[in-house]
Amino acid sequence: MSDQIESPQDVTDLGSPESDEVESIRVTEPREGLPAIVSTAEQLSDLVSAIARGTGPVALDAERASGFKYSQRAYLIQLRRNGSGSHLIDPILLTNLNPLQEVLSDVDWILHAASQDLVCLAEVGLVPTANVFDTELAGRLLGLPRVGLGPLIETQLGFSLAKEHSAADWSTRPLPESWLNYAALDVEFLIELWEVLVVQLHDTGKHHWAIQEFDHVKRTTVPIERVDPWRRTSGMHVIRKQRELAVIREVWHARDEVAREQDIASGRILSDSHIVTLASSGLTKESELKTLSFMHLRNVKRHSDIWIAATVKAHSLPEAELPALKLPVTGPPAPRNWEVRNPQAWRRLEFARAQLSAIAEKIVLPVENLMTPDTIRRVLWTPPKDSAELSQTLFDYNARPWQVEIVGPVLETAIWGLEKDETNGP
Repeated sequence: MSDQIESPQDVTDLGSPESDEVESIRVTEPREGLPAIVSTAEQLSDLVSAIARGTGPVALDAERASGFKYSQRAYLIQLRRNGSGSHLIDPILLTNLNPLQEVLSDVDWILHAASQDLVCLAEVGLVPTANVFDTELAGRLLGLPRVGLGPLIETQLGFSLAKEHSAADWSTRPLPESWLNYAALDVEFLIELWEVLVVQLHDTGKHHWAIQEFDHVKRTTVPIERVDPWRRTSGMHVIRKQRELAVIREVWHARDEVAREQDIASGRILSDSHIVTLASSGLTKESELKTLSFMHLRNVKRHSDIWIAATVKAHSLPEAELPALKLPVTGPPAPRNWEVRNPQAWRRLEFARAQLSAIAEKIVLPVENLMTPDTIRRVLWTPPKDSAELSQTLFDYNARPWQVEIVGPVLETAIWGLEKDETNGP
């Protein structure tokens, strides 16, 4: 990536309000009125023409139905571009969004918390091919205390948005007007916010960091695939036996299959706490399992035969097919155990933590944005043999060049400098 979205012209006229001095203006609906929802091929064609007439980057956002649906698909897409205005798209009613992808092919994108939206946008065929600017990440790089979209718009632009439908079921049709107002406001000020933040990034010397961060988000945002996702069942820390763990696994997978087929959020079909109860109850027979009190709940009862069958199956598995109580440890242990298990690594970690905290405070940046704690722990627990290998290891862990430049010398001192001091003595 040669460069990122460039600074706008005459941006200084907008100013950058101090967060403690702004008397915000309440905004409850888009300045140009609520746009009609684009839901037909003809309307999409008109939208594409409007976007083509616009100038500069395009602001995008998407609404999902997390907590209601199994999928993370976009149920509403919002766009805004200077000279084009705001637009709302219902991707569920459109065969494809290829014409929109084509007109956006050379246009820079502005999003807030981009990694959350890029996945669902890609699912409907919208993929950034130019540059991406993430206003949330920009706020973090600038060390701003609150980086949610609402707080950023309020502190940087002086507008307070009406945002009360973030947890709504966006698969609902028709969508209420109040929800649509909320959705349109998500892109209403994104371009102005970009204009302010990009100048601040330049002024603080962090713009080249932002370029690398945005490019990283654009390249690495993909759906997360976890090993044994059933092990993330809430409350399963009370499970102590492999047989009980097998129940968790079998019922979790049964629930996941039903949820996927019906496109309903898993927790709305059978809660994690009910899965844990099935596992810890010790009951092995269908007649016994039916007596559990939650089996009579309407949402549970609908598929009770499935949950019971999965539980009975788990209890009939041979010992060799039972899951291990814990997965093999693949990385360093928890830091609380370092001092006893590896005192030298502990000294390295303590030194690096102190140095990086001081650096983060000096450059006004959350310390976790200097480099992920997991990367630092892995490198310090099993150090590379020299500086070249250290740099390559950090890059292998997806560290960006600006991070390696700042953090690399600290890790070098922690790994080799402290050992020298100990060898030479006082």
